[in-house]
Amino acid sequence: MTASLAIQDFDALDDASCEGRIVAAKAALGERLAILGHHYQRDEVFKHADYSGDSLKLSREAAESDADFIVFCGVHFMAEVADILTRPEQSVILPDMAAGCSMADMANLANVERAWRELSEVLDPDETVTPVTYINSAADLKSFCGRHGGVVCTSTNARGILEWAFNQREKVLFFPDQHLGRNTGYGMGIPLEQMVVWDFDKPQGGLTAEQIKAAKIILWKGFCSVHQMFKPEHIDRFREREPNGKVISHPENSFEVCQKSDVVGSTEAILKTVRASEPGTTWLVGTELNLVNRLHHEMKPKGVNVQFMSPVVCMCSTMFRTDPQHLAWTLENLVAGEVVNQIRVPAEVAEPARLALERMLQIT
Repeated sequence: MTASLAIQDFDALDDASCEGRIVAAKAALGERLAILGHHYQRDEVFKHADYSGDSLKLSREAAESDADFIVFCGVHFMAEVADILTRPEQSVILPDMAAGCSMADMANLANVERAWRELSEVLDPDETVTPVTYINSAADLKSFCGRHGGVVCTSTNARGILEWAFNQREKVLFFPDQHLGRNTGYGMGIPLEQMVVWDFDKPQGGLTAEQIKAAKIILWKGFCSVHQMFKPEHIDRFREREPNGKVISHPENSFEVCQKSDVVGSTEAILKTVRASEPGTTWLVGTELNLVNRLHHEMKPKGVNVQFMSPVVCMCSTMFRTDPQHLAWTLENLVAGEVVNQIRVPAEVAEPARLALERMLQIT
C-alpha cells in the first residue's frame, strides 16, 4: 500500500483536467470498478457513471455487480444502503464524506426512539404502530424499523408498503418525510385529519393523546429542502402561460403542489412519463434542477418542452458536493491501491436494516 493521495492536491484542478484523469483511472481499474451516479448529480460527475438511477436502483445495481469497488456518487445514506446490500468483500466508497441529506438529518435515532417511548405512554406501539422509514434515512433508522417489525419504502413503492403496513398494525409512524407520507396516504383515501404531524422538538410530538389514538398515520416533521421550494403559485402562473401544458411533481413536494399537478411520481416515473410524451407537449417539472436540465436537453430535439417549476435555482446542495475533483481523487487512490472514504455499516446495525430492506423487496 502507498500513502493516500491528498484531496488538497486535486482541489485546484479544473474540471477538464479532472475529466482526463477520471477517464484514465477508470480504464486502469477496468471491471474492478463500478461508478454509480444518482440523477441529481451534476453533469460533470454524472457523465462518468456506469449506472444511473435513483438510490435503491443504484444500490441493487451495486449488489448485482462483480466490481470490487463501488464508488457511489450520491449522498451518505445511499452509500450505506449499498454497503448493506453488497457482499462483504466489496468496498463502497463515497467521494465526499460531507455529502449528506438534510431530510435524512431531520430524523435521528435518538429522537425516533424517544418518540417510540412517548407513544408507549398512550398506546402499545409494538402492537399498534408499524414504523416505516423512507429510504432517505440513516442506516440506524432502517435498523430501528427492522427491530420493530417495520420496513423501508421508496417514492415508487410507498403505497404498496403502506398497504402492507396497515395489514400488520392499525397505525403507521412515517419518517423522515412528511410530504411523501401525506401524499401517499391521501391517495389511499386516508383523510387529512387522520394524518397528524409529530414535531420532534415538542413533548409527545406536540400532540394530544386523543390525536394520537385517532390517527392512522403519524407523520414525522421532516421535508426535502429542494422540494419545499416549489409552490402552488408556480403552477398557477405556468397554467396561465401554457393552458395546455402538463405538470408533473415528485411526491416529496407539498400536498398543495401535488394536488395541483397532473401527475405525481418518483424520479424514475417522471423520466418515464416525460420521455413517453408526444411532440408539442410542454411539461412543468417539480424536482431537482440537474435532472430537469438534462431532461430538457434530451427532449428538446423531440419537440417536447421541459421547464423547471421554480423561478429560483434550487439544486440539491449536498449532492453538489460530489465534484470532479473528489471523484478523480477517489479513483486515483484506488489505482494506487488505497481505498479512501469507505462506508462501513456496523454489523449490529446492518443486519436489522437489511431485514427492513428485504421486507420491502419482498413486498414489492
